[in-house]
Amino acid sequence: MKTRHPEKQNKPLNPIKKKPDWIRSKLVNSKEFFLTKTIVNNNNLVTVCQEANCPNITECWSKRHATFMIMGDTCTRACAFCDVKTGLPRKLDQLEPVKIAEAVKKLNLKHVVITSVDRDDLDDGGSEHFFATINQTRKQNPNTTIEVLTPDFLRKGDSFKRVLDANPDVFNHNIETVPSLYLKVRPGSRYFSSLELLKNAKQVNKNVFTKSGIMVGLGESRDEILQVMDDLKAADVDFLTIGQYLQPSTKHHPLDRYYTPKEFDDLGIIAKAKGFLLVSSSPLTRSSYHADEDFAQLQQNRLNKH
Repeated sequence: MKTRHPEKQNKPLNPIKKKPDWIRSKLVNSKEFFLTKTIVNNNNLVTVCQEANCPNITECWSKRHATFMIMGDTCTRACAFCDVKTGLPRKLDQLEPVKIAEAVKKLNLKHVVITSVDRDDLDDGGSEHFFATINQTRKQNPNTTIEVLTPDFLRKGDSFKRVLDANPDVFNHNIETVPSLYLKVRPGSRYFSSLELLKNAKQVNKNVFTKSGIMVGLGESRDEILQVMDDLKAADVDFLTIGQYLQPSTKHHPLDRYYTPKEFDDLGIIAKAKGFLLVSSSPLTRSSYHADEDFAQLQQNRLNKH
């Protein structure tokens, strides 16, 4: 059997710390879960829920919430925290935008999150494929709000602008961790390039909400987290997610510690005080976890103000 992470085979073993009581996935065994699974499988679609081994998959799929991952299931990067497999990806599936649009329709999604693997092998990093997927999804689902979680388009010039040409409602790119840990945790990426992407996205399309997320428990200090918040605010980022890093295997980056629910609450309060429009901070928070409910709440709040 082909290994998911050939680049990690010679890494030292990092034992996985036992999870505390507050990190427990909700087991929801319902027909909705299997309906979601059937739609995803029948359309030959990839979801980050499955590929990244997300702890919230049963809860989300039971509500028909699936986060689609376009451009294949193989990433050209080898981040030390991530469970998506690494290698040389296949050619793009030109029918994928239509398949995504149809799946969104079948699942009757009010809000959809579309992410992707890194495709450093493509000249544009996959921005044209994002453009086509957003357009096709909107064409078939005019009332569905669309959130994209993109790669960093590092060394791809202005190709990111193509994604914004399609007018997604939310443009998300995760900063993931603090600058001091980038070389260990995210060696193929650059902290300030990711910040620049978020800042430029807002400048290119003033109507888009920008969003980013960090994981905690990788070995960062509290002051470093607060600095990342300030950096994201300076880049005009609207939404912030903060979640617990869960070590996928003994070959991945070692978990430093589990943050308590109270620590997450405290970080959430600080982030809101710093001016983020929307903050999700909890042990099981992930980029797309409750993204639909959060976005709907934000829209409702805005309507109430007017």
